[in-house]
Amino acid sequence: MTDWPILSIVTFLPLLGALFIFLLVREEDEISERGAKFVALWTTIITFILSLFIWVDFDLSNPGFQFVEERDWLGGSIKYRMGVDGISMLFVILTTFLMPGCILASWTSVKGRIKEYMIAFLVLETLMIGVFCALDLVLFYLFFEGGLIPMFLIIGVWGGQRRVYASFKFFLYTLLGSVLMLLAIMAMYWQAGTTDITALLTYKFPVGMQTWLWIAFFASFAVKMPMWPVHTWLPDAHVEAPTAGSVVLAAILLKMGGYGFLRFSLPMFPVASADFAPLVFTLSVIAIIYTSLVALMQTDMKKLIAYSSVAHMGFVTMGVFTLTQQGIQGGIFQMLSHGLVSGALFLCVGVVYDRMHTRKIADYGGLVNRMPIYAFTFMLFTMANVGLPGTSGFVGEFLTLLGAYKVNTWVAFLATTGVILSACYALWLYRRVVFGELEKESLKNIADMNWRESIVLVPLIVLTILFGIYPAPIFDVTAASVENLITNYEQALATFDAAKVALHTQ
Repeated sequence: MTDWPILSIVTFLPLLGALFIFLLVREEDEISERGAKFVALWTTIITFILSLFIWVDFDLSNPGFQFVEERDWLGGSIKYRMGVDGISMLFVILTTFLMPGCILASWTSVKGRIKEYMIAFLVLETLMIGVFCALDLVLFYLFFEGGLIPMFLIIGVWGGQRRVYASFKFFLYTLLGSVLMLLAIMAMYWQAGTTDITALLTYKFPVGMQTWLWIAFFASFAVKMPMWPVHTWLPDAHVEAPTAGSVVLAAILLKMGGYGFLRFSLPMFPVASADFAPLVFTLSVIAIIYTSLVALMQTDMKKLIAYSSVAHMGFVTMGVFTLTQQGIQGGIFQMLSHGLVSGALFLCVGVVYDRMHTRKIADYGGLVNRMPIYAFTFMLFTMANVGLPGTSGFVGEFLTLLGAYKVNTWVAFLATTGVILSACYALWLYRRVVFGELEKESLKNIADMNWRESIVLVPLIVLTILFGIYPAPIFDVTAASVENLITNYEQALATFDAAKVALHTQ
């Protein structure tokens, strides 16, 4: 498989499936809609299987990019370049792993325009994979911004009552943040003469320029994660999006911000990253504490989990900007774990929403009496969201806190309060929905999870427990790339400090 353009195949195979649905599924009847579903499902399954070859053939000792593909594209200076390292590979696998579950989760819940819905998800998968594989700034930007369009449609067409408002808010927030990144990409091209990411990783930008470039990229990535205070689009988008849309939004799209910090901000602008690290710590701690308190006040299940996502992303940014082995490894692990756990929580909400068509916490209670399998599944992911030892949620949070403690004790102390608050809102939600007497007449005939819902959630249960007990497969993949990132960062800072000393002694 190493002789094949495996990254291009994995990236564009979903697009081929979308084209197949567009060309062959013409009629709006039950048979055609069923055919569109199966084409989308098998396309995502085959894409996932092919992506596993990347994992199998990946060289753990190589910190650089592997499976590199290069073709002339725009005028010779801008090339089509694809490749993955230990950081990006895991996000490719996460994306391809979750997409079949998203298709299955939409099997009966989406009623209209099935063909267009499946096409939107397949196009979105191509664009998301492309973000993590692109090794050219222009190519990265096209994938990064292109993902807005299918997600905008998924929320705006198949969302809830306020779907138009939520979709436009999502689109405008993320687009406006990315305009500054586009200007920064143009400035980097004029300065360095290339948009090749591998070349830019070794290019020494002037210190004054690093500051402005860092701010421009930060504006885009902070909105995408999202960080406080530019997080307000996320709860609305989650509440109005269909279940699978919420899964993709929380599990994959949010991770593009954290990936951007690791791929661009830290290695390309190391001096600016060191200068702005206290700001990131401050925003991260506020996000962890403030959004956890806001989550405690929510009456909508999806909105509570959405605010929980903002709090957990605060741990990611805090860990990444500690620039320690534990902090960065913890931040990456936390993103992967959150992708599994938050995606599963939104699927759990979707299970009861498909039956009752309400997300209000007050409309539930005592579900354990009628849905014991669901109660167990929801409990496991609630505990993982809290960070219970033995689940994947614990590993990432613990390492980010450990990395923060080495850098700033107060940051670690304040962030730890978020762990306590997460237990408060998560257990409060579980208590209100699952425990208690089954008093509401509307719930007395509710059915437990069916086989399709179980198929979607069982792999997430297995991985959440497996990576909580044995996280080595993740750390083995990321170790070389993270160590290389930290080494280059420290060398850049040492060179800058030496230049400052030489300037003062003259």
